[in-house]
Amino acid sequence: MKSVEIKFRKFLLRLLLLIKKSEKQKEIPPILKSTKILFIRLNRIGDALVSTPLLYEIKKYYGCTINVLAGSKNYFIFTNTDLSDEVIVFNKKLKSISDLIKVINERNYDIIVDLHDDVSTTVSYIMAFSKCEHKVGLDKENKKLYNYIIPKLNPQTTHIVDRIMNFNVAFNFVYDQSKINIRYQVKPESQERAEQFLNKHFPVKRFLMGINISAGSDARFWGESHYKELISSISNYKADIVIMCLEKDLRKAWEISVNKYPIFFRPSFDDFAAMIKNLNLLVTPDTSVVHIASAFIIPLFGIYVQYDTDDEIWYPYKSPYECVVTSEATLHNISFNSVKNKFIPFFEKYYGSYNTK
Repeated sequence: MKSVEIKFRKFLLRLLLLIKKSEKQKEIPPILKSTKILFIRLNRIGDALVSTPLLYEIKKYYGCTINVLAGSKNYFIFTNTDLSDEVIVFNKKLKSISDLIKVINERNYDIIVDLHDDVSTTVSYIMAFSKCEHKVGLDKENKKLYNYIIPKLNPQTTHIVDRIMNFNVAFNFVYDQSKINIRYQVKPESQERAEQFLNKHFPVKRFLMGINISAGSDARFWGESHYKELISSISNYKADIVIMCLEKDLRKAWEISVNKYPIFFRPSFDDFAAMIKNLNLLVTPDTSVVHIASAFIIPLFGIYVQYDTDDEIWYPYKSPYECVVTSEATLHNISFNSVKNKFIPFFEKYYGSYNTK
């Protein structure tokens, strides 16, 4: 998005919040099977994944109608019928915002929920001009648009999943915290492709470690030489390694593999998730992938950038994990030894338990 457009959208948001009166606070009515709820969760895949536990629990507890307004990049996360009855895909054009508000008003939702942790101009306009009687959102800068405000838990000490599950204060349902986890279902055809790949390259089943080298930006690429050293550090163990990446990072993967280790590049997110489901351990710099590891309880070793923020890192909610974190803007200065010192004990723990089954 161009900087001029960003500034214009921020101006529109400030104007909206200036002229809009604060909503009068009111309690959410009892949720019935006939209740229709719209959850809004735009933006990234990881944002969608961490919202799935809340939707799953509400759907399971009340059996009400749940629709999700999602973005073009994350909508598929919500297509599981255990999460929603319908997914509305939104694209960011000014005309479509007004059209979308019209559609939302025609559907007569009982409750609309803004799941965003930060303020979204698009979502703010939807909330402001929706005729829905009950509007729920977090305590943040645009809270005057909601008539039920959820306390925002401290992001420095609280996992993002727990922060979203705190929406329970509005919906008043009972859940078992020990059973809360990311919800994601791999399609059968994706699972079959992953199994075919593994059977081809690893006909004898051994401990399988995946190394994902791709993340959202090149700043989170650790470097070919570092990944080669990581692989070399476990060369004496009877373990198999698959290198995983986005198509754009294939050249880097080939440099790391040098034809010794198979490369699984992601034709689709679901294929990638299917491969993760089959691993015994995952190494990754990507924070959306950690949620898939959590969904399938795959041990995870993270190499992360935590730059210019004190918020808690997005570690897997349910999986055992270890990580190395830098406060610098890139992973480039994380030494191999600093990773090795944490990685080898973590690897040996799960390698050992696998081989004593």
